[in-house]
Amino acid sequence: MNAYALIILITLITGYLLDLFTNWLNLKHLRSELPEEFRGVYDADRYRKSQNYTRINTRFGYLTSTVSLVLTLIFWFGEGFNFLDLWIRSWELNEIWNGLLYMGSLIILRSLISLPFSIYHTFVIEERFGFNKTTVRIFILDIIKGITLGVLLGGPLLAGILYFFQSAGAYAWIYCWLVVTVFSLFIQFIAPTWIMPLFNKFTPLQEGALRTAILNYVQKVKYPLRDIFVMDGSKRSTKSNAFFTGFGKNKRIALFDTLIQKHTVEELVSILAHEIGHYKKKHIRQSMLIGFVHTGILFYLLSVFVNHQGLFDAFYMQHVSVYAGLLFFGMLYTPLEMILSIFLNIFSRRNELQADHYAGETTQGWQDMISALKKLSMDNLSNLTPHPFYVFLNYSHPPVLERIKKLSQQANEHSS
Repeated sequence: MNAYALIILITLITGYLLDLFTNWLNLKHLRSELPEEFRGVYDADRYRKSQNYTRINTRFGYLTSTVSLVLTLIFWFGEGFNFLDLWIRSWELNEIWNGLLYMGSLIILRSLISLPFSIYHTFVIEERFGFNKTTVRIFILDIIKGITLGVLLGGPLLAGILYFFQSAGAYAWIYCWLVVTVFSLFIQFIAPTWIMPLFNKFTPLQEGALRTAILNYVQKVKYPLRDIFVMDGSKRSTKSNAFFTGFGKNKRIALFDTLIQKHTVEELVSILAHEIGHYKKKHIRQSMLIGFVHTGILFYLLSVFVNHQGLFDAFYMQHVSVYAGLLFFGMLYTPLEMILSIFLNIFSRRNELQADHYAGETTQGWQDMISALKKLSMDNLSNLTPHPFYVFLNYSHPPVLERIKKLSQQANEHSS
């Protein structure tokens, strides 16, 4: 076992053990007493249900992560990566087709392994807690649509990356960086109008008190909104959400139909104001810029390691190839990615608090935002008392109690 294999093996096992430990801490941190801020929102049965939901999902996560690690190690040390490569090479295709088939085969294999777990989570766990509305037909169609999009969009992108790394020499990483950046912007542009409607129906919000209140608000804050859309989230789940996507003329704010059913007009305006707050505070641009820089660094490091013989020896490969190098480098890069994700989560949590403040300040509805957060937590059976270390490693949003306390403090400061 060479140094590359040792680093990757230690990373896989350390990540697995760290995940087990932080999830154990999270379960130990569950509190039997309902937090004071949620009295009158949760009843005792609902609160117990939210804790059971956390426990069951965590234990299910133990199973899936254990199976994933064991099968990865079996495939690795059973020389599965090399066997698959030799089998595809026996077809005597060019290197780009070899790469597409190699990566595609691994994706299909991983998908087949995860499929039973996905089915169980959707039709057993989510069903048990009253969330699931997905039918077998919708579940199957989602898989087919996802595969089709992966082939039509991901296939050409991967082919382009393989082509540049094989033919562009020392500047290949720059070309790949530019191609992926342009591709990402293209996806952001077409997603609201071409991709997302493949999975959900988006209808303009009907005339009425909610539409009037939203249009009055966006006019007040000078937000260029062409329309508000309602997404039929209820076709898959009873959970509620709202989101912002796209840019330029294709900007879209969508409210789940389940969200509209469960919240007042004032609460919905506050939720919308939070999403607009991300735009006004330039969080979306910042995230995109960070993503572009991250992609550039990733491709530069990839160019250093992609053809390194030691990396291929670690996986018992008889042939050096760009496509296998992409995969193996991804595993080698995992420790740095784990560290980077911590800082990105810190950045994201800060942005969420800023968006909360923007919503409260511009609507003067601090209590409406607090009420909306409480209802969302109750409806989605959120964990109200996550362990701080688990939050530090995994949460892109601050815990709901932290958000509520911060909003209450700001409301008091504003009224004094």
